[in-house]
Amino acid sequence: MTRVSEHLNQALHDLMESDPSVHLLGEDVGDPYGGAFKITRGLSGRFGSRVRSTPLSEGAIAGVGAGLALAGDKAIVEIMFADFVALAFDQITNFAAKSTSMYGRPVPVPLVVRCPTGGNRGYGPTHSQNPQKHFIGVPGLSLFEMTPFHDVGELFARMFGLGRPCLFFEDKVLYTRQMFRIDDLFRFELVDDVARVYLDGAGRPDCTLVTHGGLVHRTLDAMRALLLEDDLVCELLVPAQLYPVPPLPGLEDAPHVCVVDDGTEGGTWAAEVATALYPRLWDRLRRPITLINSADGVIPAAPHLEREVLVQADSIRAAVREALS
Repeated sequence: MTRVSEHLNQALHDLMESDPSVHLLGEDVGDPYGGAFKITRGLSGRFGSRVRSTPLSEGAIAGVGAGLALAGDKAIVEIMFADFVALAFDQITNFAAKSTSMYGRPVPVPLVVRCPTGGNRGYGPTHSQNPQKHFIGVPGLSLFEMTPFHDVGELFARMFGLGRPCLFFEDKVLYTRQMFRIDDLFRFELVDDVARVYLDGAGRPDCTLVTHGGLVHRTLDAMRALLLEDDLVCELLVPAQLYPVPPLPGLEDAPHVCVVDDGTEGGTWAAEVATALYPRLWDRLRRPITLINSADGVIPAAPHLEREVLVQADSIRAAVREALS
């Protein structure tokens, strides 16, 4: 089986081989280091000057990538840790995103900004965050997230095909996980580019969970416990596109929906999903949509304290049980 990190690395190799207009920029992305998480290993030796290790300036990296895209090439920018994408906020939101429509005609800006996110690795407060919510609602900007169900090569093609800048979030805990492999208790399928994880032959679920890629395995652990210990059947939907929120399949018969988001409360992706779903499901839901977020606090480096802040399987299970009680 292929690890997520290996799959992502191969997708970058395939993309740069098939399209000579693609450039990759980032801190320490060149060999022999190959990036902090080795995702860009082998690219600089194979593609030469199209792969550039840059100075430590996220604003400059994003700005150069946007300039390449605006000039007719394609660019992939790696932010070493997603926490530092805040340093590129102006270039992404005020230059790259607005350049698609502020020149009197539509202008393609094929830029992908890769952002390794998330905690549960002991990296502490400034290297463990999920900043997705800060980019929701920016005109001209799309948000995607890596999942163990979606082919990354196809996602790159899709993002570049939009002709607008995209942020591509990659939860670091996924890098060592296997692609296209989940708990043997469940099955999965892709429905309109949304992964649906379900219990075969179970009929209508008691609750439908919606989450992003980095929370897949924690949510699956909660689903297993809910099934085996609480006799509650859950279904899971995992979109690769976070914003704009895509149509989510199969919710018409869901008695309850729970959206799980590893970011803190307030202006969240979970709230955006709920906002999109309420007009569609208002007459069918038995209770309000449950939103699960991480705690309101910085993320400690100590593992036992980190688990208290970030969303975990037991907190998902507890929230579902309370909603259905």
